[in-house]
Amino acid sequence: MAVTSVRRPGVLVVVLSLCGIVVSLMQTLVIPLIPDLPRLLDTTPANASWVVTATLLAAAVCNPVSGRLGDMYGKRRMILLSLAMMVAGSAICALTSSLGLVVFGRVLQGCAVGVIPLGISIMRDELPPRRLGSAMALMSATLGVGGAIGLPLAAFVAQRADWHALFWLSAAVGVLNLLLVLFLVPESPVRAGGRFDLPGALGLTAGLVCLLLAVSKGGDWGWGSPLTVGLFAGAAVILPLWAWAELRIRAPLVDLRTTARRPVLLTNLSSVCVGFALFAMSLILPQVLQAPPETGYGLGLSLLETGLCLAPSGLVMMILSPVSARVSRRWGPKTALVGGAAIMALGYAASIGLLASAWQVVLATIVISAGLGLAYSSMPALIMGSVPTTETAAANGLNALMRAIGTSVSSAVISVVLAQLTLGPAPSLTGLRVGLALAAGAALAGLLIAIAIPRPGRGAPSVATGAATDAGTHAHADTDADRAAAKRV
Repeated sequence: MAVTSVRRPGVLVVVLSLCGIVVSLMQTLVIPLIPDLPRLLDTTPANASWVVTATLLAAAVCNPVSGRLGDMYGKRRMILLSLAMMVAGSAICALTSSLGLVVFGRVLQGCAVGVIPLGISIMRDELPPRRLGSAMALMSATLGVGGAIGLPLAAFVAQRADWHALFWLSAAVGVLNLLLVLFLVPESPVRAGGRFDLPGALGLTAGLVCLLLAVSKGGDWGWGSPLTVGLFAGAAVILPLWAWAELRIRAPLVDLRTTARRPVLLTNLSSVCVGFALFAMSLILPQVLQAPPETGYGLGLSLLETGLCLAPSGLVMMILSPVSARVSRRWGPKTALVGGAAIMALGYAASIGLLASAWQVVLATIVISAGLGLAYSSMPALIMGSVPTTETAAANGLNALMRAIGTSVSSAVISVVLAQLTLGPAPSLTGLRVGLALAAGAALAGLLIAIAIPRPGRGAPSVATGAATDAGTHAHADTDADRAAAKRV
C-alpha cells in the first residue's frame, strides 16, 4: 500500500495538533477542582478521587483498542468517534452534579486520548517524508502543551465561574475540533486485514483495570488489603493468559511478536521510565509552589499563579519540536531519546537544589520539559520504523499505554514516599527531594535502555528515511494482510 501525500500538509498538522492539545487538556481539567470535589458532588474525598482515576483508566485501556480499530476501519473515523465521546462526556459533566454521572462523563473524556497516537499514524500515512519528523514531534509535544495550558486556564475559569463552565468549554472546543477534522483531514487509505479481536480487547481491559486500579488506589485502600492484593493477583493471572491467547490467533489485538522486536520492546520499556519521570514533575513541583511558607520550603502561591509558573514547560516542548525533529533526522530518533532522557535526569538532579524560589522551580521545569520533548518526539519514529504500516496506530497506542503505566506507578511510588516523609499535614522537604531523586533515577534508567536500542541498519528501519524505504521494508506485511483478507472473503 502506497503512502499518499496531502495537498495542504500544514493544515493537516495544525488540525491534528489542536486535537492533541484539547484531549490532553482533559487530564488537567479537574485539578483545580480536586479540593472542592467532595463538596461539589456531595460525597467523600475517597469517592471524589474517582473523577481523576476513571479518566486515567479509560485512557490507558482505550489507547491500544482505538489504535487497532483505527488500523482496521480508518484512523480519521476513530478520531471523529473519540472526539464525539469527549464532547458527550463533557456535556454530561456540564449538566450534572451527580458523582456517578460525572465519573461516567470523565470515562468518555478519557477515551479520547487515543487521538494522539491516531493522529501520529495519519501523519505517517499522509505527509511527505520531509515534513514527517517535525509533524510527529509537534504532535507528541501536544501531550505536554495541553497539560501546561490546561492548569492555569482551568484555575482561571474555576475561580471566576461555576465549575460546570469548565466542561461547557471543553465541549465547545471538542465540537470545533470535530468539525475541523471532518472537513480538513483526509482518511488514510492504509488498512489492516482481519477481524477485530474482541476477546483480546476484553482480556486486555480486564488485566489493565486490575493492574492500574491496584496501583492507583492501593495507597487509599492499603497495599496489603484483600482488595489490592486480589487485584494484583488478578492482573498476574489475566495478563499472561491474554498474552498466551494473543500469540495463537491470526489477527490479534496486539501483535506481540512485533512488539517483542528489540527496537519496539526497548522503546516501550524506556517509555515506562520516561512516563515515571514525567509525572514526578507534575506531582512534586506544584506542591513546592503552593505549600505555605510555614513548611520551610513552600512559596505560598495560588493555584492560578502555580499554573502560570508551570505553563512555560508546555511551551518549551512545542518550541523545541522542530529541534527534536532535526536531531532525529540527522542522528536518528535513538539519539533524540538518549539525549532527552539525559537532559531529564540532569534536570531532576539539579532541581533537588532549585526549590528556594519560584524562578528556580520554573527553570527546573523548563529543563525537564526540554528533555521530555526530545524523548517523546522520538518514540513514534522508533516505533513506526519497526512495525508494518498496517499496525502503526495500534503500535503507537501500545506505546502510549506504556507511558500511562509509568505515570501510574510514579503516582503510587512517589505518593508513598511523600506520605512516609511528612512535616505535619504536608510532605517534608526531604520527602520531596527523595521523590525528585527517584525521578532522576527513572530518567537515567530510560537512558540506559535507550542506548541498547539497535541502530536502523540492524533491524530498526527509520521513519525518517522516507516513504519509499518504508514501503519496501513492509511490502511483504501488506501483501500477507491482503492475501489473508482475500482468503476470508
